[in-house]
Parts: sequence; C-alpha cells; structure tokens
Amino acid sequence: MQGVEINRMKIDLNGRKLIYGEEGVRLNAYLDQVGIPTIGVGFTFYPNKGQKVKMGDKITMTECDSIFDKIIILFEDSVNKNIKVKLTQNQFNALVSLAFNIGASAFAGSTLVKKINASAPLVEIEKWFTAWCNAGGKPILLARRKREFKIYKS
Repeated sequence: MQGVEINRMKIDLNGRKLIYGEEGVRLNAYLDQVGIPTIGVGFTFYPNKGQKVKMGDKITMTECDSIFDKIIILFEDSVNKNIKVKLTQNQFNALVSLAFNIGASAFAGSTLVKKINASAPLVEIEKWFTAWCNAGGKPILLARRKREFKIYKS
C-alpha cells in the first residue's frame, strides 16, 4: 500500500489534556509571552484560512477544539516522521507537546531528535529536552519542559 503509514501514532486524550493544560485555553486573542497574537490553545494561525491570528479575534470552544484537531496533525506528523525508534504513548504525547510549542521545523532539526534516534540514555535525553526552555531569550519554559520530560519517561 503506497503512501500509507502503517504505524502512525496520534496523541491520545492524555496528550490532548497535556497540551491544553500547558498552553491554556483562551477564546479571545491575546499577546503571548513574546508578543505574538495568539488564540485558543496557543494558535498563532488558522489552518483553513492560512491567516495569522490578530488582536480582536474571538472563537468559541467548539471552534477551538476544531482548530486544534486540524493543527495537531502537523505536530503528530513531525514526530512520526522524525523519530525512527518505537515510542510509548506517553513518549509520543510529550514529544508532540514539545513540537507544538517549539514548532515542527525546530523539533525536526533538534539534537533531541538525534539523541532519541540514537537511543541515548535518559539523562542525555532530559538534557536536550530541557534545553528548549527559553522564550524571548528567557528561561520561562523550564518547568513545562520538566513536566513534559516526566511524562516522556513514565
């Protein structure tokens, strides 16, 4: 069967709760920690319209869930494509949460991905997981990275 991924993983309900909890849910546009207009569960763009979020935008919870369902596929695909070793569901959820937060391209090119694919020891994976702790030049994401890594290793 050409073009079909046999073992494509998807986040489960726990993964969804993780991302919603880490990002928070806001139905009115706001400026994120680095000044980017954001809405919903950390969305900076609308998948159908291809438009960036702008201040003054509002969405419903139903729209938020629908946007999340469309956007999360990009990050699931990034983890599925770039991680070459077998993952547990918790590992997958934690990596999708990270990719969602840092971006699919940053995730794909990360040392973390190389270390996971090389089956590095957990202490080394933790080092590179928590390396993604800065936003706007400040280490404001370290607690999140530690929570994600705790899920990764569980």
